[in-house]
Amino acid sequence: MTLMAQLVLLCLCASLLTEVAGVLQRSTSHAEAETTSGTAVSMGLELRVAEANKAVHKMAYFGQITVGDPPQEFTVVFDTGSANLIIPGSGCNTEACTSHRRFNMKASSTARRVNCDGQEVDADLADEITITFGTGEITGICVKDQICVGSACSQGDFISSLDETSQPFASFTFDGVLGLALPSMAQSKEFSMMSRMQSGSSLKKSLFSVFLSDSNEETSEVTFGAVKQEHMASEMFWVDVTGTSGYWEVRISDITIDSKAQLLCEDCRVAVDTGTSQLAGPSALMSSLRSRVDVKPDCSNYHSLPQLGFIIGGRILNLAPADYVDKMGQTCSISMMDLDVPPPAGPLFIFGIPFLQKYYTVYDPIASRVGFAVANHKGRTPEALLTFNPDLASAVAPTKPASFLSTLRANARAPLTAR
Repeated sequence: MTLMAQLVLLCLCASLLTEVAGVLQRSTSHAEAETTSGTAVSMGLELRVAEANKAVHKMAYFGQITVGDPPQEFTVVFDTGSANLIIPGSGCNTEACTSHRRFNMKASSTARRVNCDGQEVDADLADEITITFGTGEITGICVKDQICVGSACSQGDFISSLDETSQPFASFTFDGVLGLALPSMAQSKEFSMMSRMQSGSSLKKSLFSVFLSDSNEETSEVTFGAVKQEHMASEMFWVDVTGTSGYWEVRISDITIDSKAQLLCEDCRVAVDTGTSQLAGPSALMSSLRSRVDVKPDCSNYHSLPQLGFIIGGRILNLAPADYVDKMGQTCSISMMDLDVPPPAGPLFIFGIPFLQKYYTVYDPIASRVGFAVANHKGRTPEALLTFNPDLASAVAPTKPASFLSTLRANARAPLTAR
């Protein structure tokens, strides 16, 4: 890597990097923020909502990590759409850094400089890196130190910023981003948490799962090392990751409206991204979807809007109007944004937070696959997971929906029906 390497990252956390000020706290659950069971670690996540305008909201879930010895604590977005850890450094004196916690390398007995390709180097010769996002950029140094998510700790490389532009970083309510994409997206394997998870990990299983809720009645969490059946209201099915970009990317066979195929997809792919606050996709397809769904700005047809579904792995993953429409009083806007990712990474759909609040997801870097199940939310009756019949070009109801629920109840799992 050359000195001051210029990287233009088309990372899927771009929507977070356009977050506006005026953040409203929607959910804070620290009483159960961290639990450990054997070698599985669950970290509670906090939801913040920023109002972009009277109908559109930007959302972010973030949690705690520590870096260094003795540990220094930071709040980060656990982002499946990027692959590096980026936190402010003590040498950064811009407003974007001083308004957040900064990593003090001199205060850590285990920290040392490395090159930004992960290679060891004399500290006086170490390079720097500049990362350009959509509306700003970060310049930083690369450091190796202990990184801990709860009680799960490992030595890893990360970026400690020397300079951050005020826009958009000064408005963030979190300190940094912990990338959880596949290793090929990281600066090198030493920067990749997924690589560390695969080699020398003490976790029960080399995978992680994400449960996101918009309710104060339950705790959103990311769990490393385990799949939590109490978060599932259906069976889980697995889909292989496609491509080599590093995104948790799977194929979409087609898009459905009220479970009927629309013949919109020839080679559609979607990246599952915890760091994106909306649904997103190629502008041409987004335009077609908007016209077919036809959300009225005055919400006059809100209660008659259709289910919007995506056929993945032979199942239809449906979103109800409440999942894909931003509704604020009598103002409605479809929660979909245009995102034209150029080849070879694109064209690409993005499943952001609205999708991830509806579906519990599991990420398996060893088998390179993503698991999907209907999320089990307290006080809500879950929808059935439908199987797509290509001969009928429509959905078929599951044949044994009760067996899964009965098994969970027999094992004293959390109730899955409204109460």
